[in-house]
Amino acid sequence: MIWKKLMLRALLLVPGIVAVSAGAQTSVAPSSPVSITVLDRTRTDANQWYADPPYTTTYPYVEQLLRIGVAQKIKQFDWQLEMSQNTVFDVPTTSVSTVTAQGQLGLGGTYYAANSNTTPAAASFRQGFLRYHWNGPDKTLRLGRFEFFDGQETQPKDETLAWLQTNRIAQRLIGNFGFSNAQRSFDGLDSHYGQGSWDVTAMAGRVTQGVFNMNANPELNVDLQYLAYSKYDFGQHFLWRVFAIDYHDGRTGVAKTDNRALAVRQADHKNIRLGTYGADFLTTIPAGPGSIDVVFWGALQNGNWGALNQHAGAADVETGYRFTKVTSKPWLRGGFFRGSGDSNATDNQHNTFFQILPTPRIYARFPFYDLMNSRDEFIQVVDNPAKKLEIRSDMHFLQLTSNADLWYQGGGAYDNKVFGYTGRPAGGHSSFASVYDISSDYQMTHELALNLYYAHSFGKQVVKTDYPAGASANYGYLELVYRWGVKQRITATP
Repeated sequence: MIWKKLMLRALLLVPGIVAVSAGAQTSVAPSSPVSITVLDRTRTDANQWYADPPYTTTYPYVEQLLRIGVAQKIKQFDWQLEMSQNTVFDVPTTSVSTVTAQGQLGLGGTYYAANSNTTPAAASFRQGFLRYHWNGPDKTLRLGRFEFFDGQETQPKDETLAWLQTNRIAQRLIGNFGFSNAQRSFDGLDSHYGQGSWDVTAMAGRVTQGVFNMNANPELNVDLQYLAYSKYDFGQHFLWRVFAIDYHDGRTGVAKTDNRALAVRQADHKNIRLGTYGADFLTTIPAGPGSIDVVFWGALQNGNWGALNQHAGAADVETGYRFTKVTSKPWLRGGFFRGSGDSNATDNQHNTFFQILPTPRIYARFPFYDLMNSRDEFIQVVDNPAKKLEIRSDMHFLQLTSNADLWYQGGGAYDNKVFGYTGRPAGGHSSFASVYDISSDYQMTHELALNLYYAHSFGKQVVKTDYPAGASANYGYLELVYRWGVKQRITATP
């Protein structure tokens, strides 16, 4: 009953917000040589975090994001400018526990901690770049502020591969944290060089503030370099990639999040410099009335975690069967992920796999965990009962890799006040939680999408250690996404 009342209260805040961008349709004529794009996303969240009296763990809040972009192509160049206006309404003020183990009680508490405001809002310079094309669309050089997604350098023609690339490969380590309201950009340059079935992508950039901090304009002293080679084989039914990432975090005044004692972490003012080297592949194989899919992703890390030596790794193996000859194309999938953890807090080694700057919600749809010190056995069911409707349900059985390490949450650096990942003690346990969820994504019209999500978490020994008053949690949202744009065309110059 409480959950229903909470959702009803939250939905009352939606009307009128999505209409912000609707009036923009009359601002540009279709014949304009400059393209105008509008994205307006309104998400009404309802959160019931693990119990922690007397703090507020059950609350709604609303996220509203408006992005307006201007772009143009002129011969071998194209440019783009994009601004965003991001606001969170009704953020709870009593959802950040003063007890270290409990911390921020859901993402509403995180928004308040990052902004100290019940209605944080800001306008931000989201993207602004100039790109040069030579000898076709596969060879480009871009300079400026832009968004970047690792693992999405190619565009598979096969719809199954495209879904797997977007939902099971891309943004594991680098992304725009698109689920958050302020999101993330990079200042730097990137380049693509390819031909037909292969692509080489290189990128170097400094990360901007944002994500939960509404002011997404400043740069942080955090940078990375990325290099990847991707290739299709066997008639585009097999896609593979090898990649390397160099990551540097120079925010020496911010305490790192790991399993060392607080005083030790606060005294460690050395930079983080990590190398991550990995590979992945995905394939579909026709079989009977459908097709079998196989996904593999793996990475190793070394370098310096401040004063410690970094040695860590992670791997993911998945498979599934999709009935492609059935109208709704039902799809059953399963897999196993393991991200290494640290078993000794007093030696000179840091063995926790570091997720860098991802979009974590893709791999943790109820985002109370991430891929660090994590073991995840999961089952997914996907169905398309109508052409524009996708229904998906996941079941995740979670454990911590090392019971001497922490329960981690987060998606990387987003301001100069906090590290970007939080950690809660495991209490010597590895049994973490089970999560069951269901979502519906419906493209109502070409411009408007309606998305629904609900999840329930059954906390086990790790959660009960930190939240003895109640180890179950719920999270759900209703999301409206409006997109509008003028079709871009190349203009002739005298």
